Amino acid sequence: MKQIRKKIDRAVEILLVALLSVMVLNVLWQVFTRFFTSSPSAFTDELARYLMIWLGILGASYVAGKQEHVAIDFFVKKGNTFQQKTARQMVRFLVLGFAFFGLILGGGRLVYITFKLEQFSPSLQLPLAVVYAVLPLSGLLLLFYKTVPNPD
Repeated sequence: MKQIRKKIDRAVEILLVALLSVMVLNVLWQVFTRFFTSSPSAFTDELARYLMIWLGILGASYVAGKQEHVAIDFFVKKGNTFQQKTARQMVRFLVLGFAFFGLILGGGRLVYITFKLEQFSPSLQLPLAVVYAVLPLSGLLLLFYKTVPNPD
């Protein structure tokens, strides 16, 4: 299971780096066309927005799986070992619930609805179901990370 986790970690890392790279190039192109040409690019704002959504949501799942997310644990650290363990288990349970009900079920429903309604983005004409697909994908990733131990 550790090998699978390492491979998934590596794939997500590559995807996040690729998303950030495309976003940087996209914004540079947007700045260039806006200030140095007479016709600014029409699709760059929308593409940057969708790339930021994917980067933020996938990145949050990845960082939560690595246990490197921001945590407010001031009060937890004040408790004894049992209280700390109980608090960690409660947080883990809440995260699993959010991942399943909010991201997988809710996000999956959103993807299904936008797919059935054939909604497209205004400038790119990209199906919005593709944009929203990051929600159930991140939910699955978060469930995986919270159920499979970290190999580090």
